[in-house]
Amino acid sequence: MNMSIGKLRHGEKNLISDVPGVRVGHTTIDQGNCHTGVTVVLPPRHNPFTEKLTAASCVFNGFGKTLGLVQVDELGTLETPIALTNTLNVGKVHDAMVSYMADLCRADGVTLTSVNPVVCECNDSRISDIIKRPVGEAEVLSAIATASEDFAQGAVGAGRGTVCYGMKGGIGSSSRLMNIDGKVFTMGVLVQSNYGASADFRDALLPPGLAESDQGSIILILATDLPLSARQLKRVLRRTSVGMARLGSYIGHGSGEIAVGFTTARPEPAGSGFLTQTLLREEYMNIPFRAAGECVEEAILQSMWHAEPDTALDGSRIPSLKEYLNTRKDIKP
Repeated sequence: MNMSIGKLRHGEKNLISDVPGVRVGHTTIDQGNCHTGVTVVLPPRHNPFTEKLTAASCVFNGFGKTLGLVQVDELGTLETPIALTNTLNVGKVHDAMVSYMADLCRADGVTLTSVNPVVCECNDSRISDIIKRPVGEAEVLSAIATASEDFAQGAVGAGRGTVCYGMKGGIGSSSRLMNIDGKVFTMGVLVQSNYGASADFRDALLPPGLAESDQGSIILILATDLPLSARQLKRVLRRTSVGMARLGSYIGHGSGEIAVGFTTARPEPAGSGFLTQTLLREEYMNIPFRAAGECVEEAILQSMWHAEPDTALDGSRIPSLKEYLNTRKDIKP
């Protein structure tokens, strides 16, 4: 998109993978009436179980089936990649993530008796026959194996069957650079967009009737190399709501808005009874707050911009944002 969002500069790729070491992989399924998939965000550690990263989550409205947030909030750490899929595939993806981590730890000579995979979801039943649950271990392992810093956006992976503001949604991403005390840090966001009422989108930019109410879900994954505590990271995650609100969402009763974030700045060391931390001073928190809002607003737009028109299972047509904006003489996309 050529639209300018916010005041901060974006990273080289304008993707969550601008945070050094972060990679994203997709497996997309188009089989009969199944149009769904899985997306995996990999943190930049060979084995996240043995090199845990500081993490946090924020549930704005809990109409969702995400797994793993209880331990993330209790311990403030992430110990697996983060997977996104559809609502009824969460259990199978969780099981696949356990197998992946067990194999990884076995190869590293690490005994694994407990692990906390984080699996998030959106309901894609408007476009895909969700009850068939086609995402299994092979699909999850393929997404992990093909993960890279350059990845597709739009109707791919976990975003294959999602709908956003009544138009085709999907996977979107964006990044921002933060200059703090003479040092440059990066924040990146990846979204799985499946929410929103069309009449509310950017003050009724879209025609009403595409989506009557703010329901569905949106998953927001935030990564940064800025040194933050789990408490500070949760504060930043709460500001992802700014990006949703700028596009018109009021975080409705029937919508699950869930954010998960991690920082790559300080892996938790093993074999020591104490931690020495470098953390951002609170008076500088406005900078990552702004970055979070800008990243989310643009990532949602990117998820729609890169998605093509689609057809729902009931035969109704789901237009794309790009298609609609190209018909508007008064808007320059």
